[in-house]
Amino acid sequence: MLNRLIAMVLLAFAMSPAPALAAPAVKEGDVVVRDFRFGSGETLPELRLHYRTLGEPRRDASGRVVNAVMILHGTGGSGAQFLRPQFADVLFKPGGLLDPAKYYIILPDGIGHGASSKPSNGLRARFPAYDYDDMVEGQRRLLIDGLKVDHLRLIMGTSMGCMHAFVWGEAHPDFADALMPLACLPTQIAGRNRVWRRMLMDAIHADPAWKGGDYAEQPVQGLRTAQDLLLLAGAAPLPQQLALPTRDAADAWLAKTFPPAIAGLDANDLLYQVNASRNYDPSAGLERITAPVMWVNSADDFINPPELGIAEVMAPRIQRGTFVLLPINPDGHGHGTHTWAAFWQDRLAALLAD
Repeated sequence: MLNRLIAMVLLAFAMSPAPALAAPAVKEGDVVVRDFRFGSGETLPELRLHYRTLGEPRRDASGRVVNAVMILHGTGGSGAQFLRPQFADVLFKPGGLLDPAKYYIILPDGIGHGASSKPSNGLRARFPAYDYDDMVEGQRRLLIDGLKVDHLRLIMGTSMGCMHAFVWGEAHPDFADALMPLACLPTQIAGRNRVWRRMLMDAIHADPAWKGGDYAEQPVQGLRTAQDLLLLAGAAPLPQQLALPTRDAADAWLAKTFPPAIAGLDANDLLYQVNASRNYDPSAGLERITAPVMWVNSADDFINPPELGIAEVMAPRIQRGTFVLLPINPDGHGHGTHTWAAFWQDRLAALLAD
């Protein structure tokens, strides 16, 4: 639920949201993959992969799709998040950089997310312990088996989807013409980033109502701690200070924001979503990425703070990579800047031109 919760935080601080435009036509569907094998050796007889698409595929003389763009969501999110005005009204509008009249846009729900197969569908803690490699393989099967797309013009990813983009670039270097990872680092999740995730998972496990994942009712106390951590991880310090300049304003905002943010959380789903990052580490294979990469982070990102200096070391190892650090902005959105396209659409334009 990380992206959904972060979005609620960021929307609360938006100063002057743009008026919504007419939504582009969206198609939804499911692809069922039989006997999907996870990296753990576990299998699912049927793995359901949900997706949304905008636009229509255009094929060359050989039948290959030449205009497909896949956009990958963050932890706890779904493809639906990219239909919000701050993203869709900027990029999917007529004449926009990703105008559906020109591109075939694919918005998957990752394994364990949205309307794709996930623990809360019934298996609970018996659901296979998926990781990012499994999620990328699920995306590949969705494209190849379901949508008959074997090549992409662009892979864009936000937060967890940003990390998936790096996995894609190394595992399938010829699949996409370009990569645009937004808000992540291509290295093992360690330090504070790992600590807050571990704290979130431990809080749920320590709740007596957890019952090993076979709870009759949600372990609310554990979820409350998890929710607190998610709100902090998604916050942008400067806009938050400006919007909540007094103690009473901050307390009132939290009292208003917390109840709807925690509503609908499922402990099993959240645990699996956060734990999926446990073995992510593309740092050793960055030289294998051959597609142009436009990698964009934000200076006010709690999850990927720039003072670590990791990006400056990693970026030169990407053959055709460009790293951009967006400066702190009083109208910014911290980690969630990845979904506010107005801040980085010029970088996307440069990538597509390349």
